Amino acid sequence: MDLPELDYLGPELKGDRFHEVMAQLAERSWLATSPIGFFVLDREAAAFFLRTRSATFPGMKIAEMFQVREGPLLEQMRRNILHVNGDRHRRLRNLVNPAFTPRSADRWRPAMREYLARLWEPLAAEGRCDFVAAFAKPYPSLTIATVMGAPLDDAPRLYEWSNLIQRQFDPHSLMNELDAIERACAEFYEWAGALIERRRHEPADDLISTLVAAEQQGDRLSDVECMNLVLNVLVGGVDTTQSQLAHGIRLFARDPEGWRLLARETERAPAAVEELVRYEPITPFTARLLHEQVEYRDVVFPEGTVVMVCSFTANRDGVEGQPDDFDITADRGSAKPLTFGAGIHYCLGANLARAELQEALAFLAPRMPGLALDGEPELGSVQGIYGLDTLPVRWITA
Repeated sequence: MDLPELDYLGPELKGDRFHEVMAQLAERSWLATSPIGFFVLDREAAAFFLRTRSATFPGMKIAEMFQVREGPLLEQMRRNILHVNGDRHRRLRNLVNPAFTPRSADRWRPAMREYLARLWEPLAAEGRCDFVAAFAKPYPSLTIATVMGAPLDDAPRLYEWSNLIQRQFDPHSLMNELDAIERACAEFYEWAGALIERRRHEPADDLISTLVAAEQQGDRLSDVECMNLVLNVLVGGVDTTQSQLAHGIRLFARDPEGWRLLARETERAPAAVEELVRYEPITPFTARLLHEQVEYRDVVFPEGTVVMVCSFTANRDGVEGQPDDFDITADRGSAKPLTFGAGIHYCLGANLARAELQEALAFLAPRMPGLALDGEPELGSVQGIYGLDTLPVRWITA
């Protein structure tokens, strides 16, 4: 096939340039090639490869490629719910799904509001800040600490562990920071093991206590399963929410009309979050490894093929209105964002992430009138979690 090629590892692939490159590829074909595999670009193809039972997340292949042969990182990879399939995966999801419903996420909204107010207090009169360092970074760490039932003093450690362990999905980090990633896994396991043991004897109103008590027809989670699910929540719920919130503030700084509307009508926050995760997904690419041959649209993908599902372009395909515009008032029809995935590996913490983002936008919009960039944002890489390193912003103070 004569396919367009994506330079996935190109350092310039971020920001407006990323948007341009992906739009051009999607106009030419539903499929693109690269040295690491094939990229599927439209909604139907993306949903197919996210849902097919003929593919899996390539975590163990990554371990093999980078010679992760023993130790806590390999243990984490083997037990990560992303890498578990079939009956084992169904069993784990059935046991833990009740802890991650929208109603369960809503329980933590008062705590989220408390942390938003606490973080805002020293900034209110300043009129400017680096939003990543001052707000986006600490907010999800404090929330996750509360959800887990951990002391708030542990929030900085949780952030550091999450940030390092998340790098297992970044080839560059695996080549250069493997020792640090291993150490973060070991330290987290020690910390989480002690907390789980305490909750077995002293249950509280938190996620770990809920997981310890989770039962279905006499089946319960083992300590090891519980620990790795807690790690999944940590890794999946800190850097991701931080990055999505930072992108949201960056986008609203370029959309003053939308920001003023949200400040007047904070009940629009849920719609604003859906538009945000659609427009600038912090997981623009999700990898799948085919464990058997697949034929799709008369194209044969051999066993062992790496397929990269592009939620960025899929989120624009089949969407009503002007899909390349960031518009919180737009009716996008029934097409749902694929940012949180699809199928059996749909993001476990999606409802918690939505609640955190909704609370943050509803809180900040009325308090940051005249939001604008105060310098050039420093964007991260689209490989792995697409976030921001710095986001200088300013606003009008009373």
